Amino acid sequence: MGSAGNGNCMRFLSRYRRNRHIVSLLVLGVLAIGLILRFFIPAESVENVEGRAKVIDGDSLIVSGREVRMQGIDAPEGRQNCRRDGRAWACGQEARRLLKRLTGKQKVFCKGLDIDKHDRLLALCRAGGIDLNREMVVRGFAVSYGRYGKEEQTARKNRTGMWSGEFERPRDWRRNRNIGR
Repeated sequence: MGSAGNGNCMRFLSRYRRNRHIVSLLVLGVLAIGLILRFFIPAESVENVEGRAKVIDGDSLIVSGREVRMQGIDAPEGRQNCRRDGRAWACGQEARRLLKRLTGKQKVFCKGLDIDKHDRLLALCRAGGIDLNREMVVRGFAVSYGRYGKEEQTARKNRTGMWSGEFERPRDWRRNRNIGR
């Protein structure tokens, strides 16, 4: 039995050595499929959501249990301060309070457009007939991030919200503190 067992083992090793490139290709194929699924098919699906909103910050909400990032805008982070009249003021908290006032107790409807790298729904949101994304920029508590360029120019010209003083763009504020978004 000992020599027969050794013979079987030797035949297996011989076949494996001849076919190891096929085995390697199969392993690489399985890994490639996993990467494709991870990076090109989002964990969450793009959908519309509706319901009462829990405001996280000036451009993020939770609606019907789904985290939503308001697309096309970038609001200051909750801990971010701006300067006005030579003094620091909590513009990040003010942006959050404004979005909370705009949503109130109304139903919020968010039209899903995409999924970001953090599996958040990127969306355009409305409440009580108000385009929330646009309104945050118009009132100067978010900057344009691919949309709402005219609204940002108007807020800047009128020195509204953050434009009434000095501020670091939220994207730069995060980068300078190594905060991922």
